[in-house]
Amino acid sequence: FFRLTDLAPLVPEQCHFRKQATTPQMVKSQALARGTVLGMVVDRLDTMLSLPPVSFPNIPIQSAEDIERAAEQCRIDWGLGLTGPITNIIRVAENCGAIVSHFEGVSERVDALSMDRKRPLICRSEAKPAACRLRFDIAHEIGHLVMHQGVQTGDRETESQAHRFAGALLIPRSVFVREFPRSRYLNWQNLEVMKLRWKVSLSAIIHRAYDLQLIGADQYKRAYIHLRKTGQSKKECHDDYIQREEPELLENALNVLENHQSGSVARLAVSTGLKNEMFKLATGFPVPISKAHSVANNVVNLF
Repeated sequence: FFRLTDLAPLVPEQCHFRKQATTPQMVKSQALARGTVLGMVVDRLDTMLSLPPVSFPNIPIQSAEDIERAAEQCRIDWGLGLTGPITNIIRVAENCGAIVSHFEGVSERVDALSMDRKRPLICRSEAKPAACRLRFDIAHEIGHLVMHQGVQTGDRETESQAHRFAGALLIPRSVFVREFPRSRYLNWQNLEVMKLRWKVSLSAIIHRAYDLQLIGADQYKRAYIHLRKTGQSKKECHDDYIQREEPELLENALNVLENHQSGSVARLAVSTGLKNEMFKLATGFPVPISKAHSVANNVVNLF
């Protein structure tokens, strides 16, 4: 493991943490180490399989208008259009070449993080049960990968930029302006219909409306007071009706590799200097037991 030549650590400009200022340094270091090891495994997978090509554009931004246009350009380039909801945001990230995973024991203490490398990595939090909040986190990390290549993030400005990008990617402004129910008092029933259609939290819809100046500061504040008073700060109504999305690319890649030749995943682990336990810790998947090494009850295993 220590003699491997490609064990290059990630630098801060390549790693984008959510709430970086409040995340303990130990947790950041653990996530960087896990990302480095997972990246090493993925690099070897890239030499064995034809994974989706990386297609995250590099779009530097300066203004809110730049962010809106960046999100619109991504939707157009990725064939998502500008008029309908994104069915599966994790699949979008994976089709663009990213590996989406989570680090057991670490991601529960990190809202989300992404790693800008040859094949990007996105780590999602397992501590958030609401599917719409997980979707927003993935869109937020996509924003970092698009707008902040080579930029050290974690401050209020870059986080706010990624936040706006996520809202713009999930609900383009042109259709949002048409569908958002504008009135003196917020129509929560219509907002709930909008939430179920776009699979975006009520909180994110309110924030998006404020970004687009469809509501003022007073109405924005009253909306969040309403969510807090009705117990929807963390778990909103209808959250259970939105299906949770799961990563597919890494699991499918390992299954294809193993099905092609039994024992391939075990050899992959050995080539990266990882024992089976560490391989599972880094990737989230156990090393399959090779059929050649499985024995009947009345046979002594000489292997």
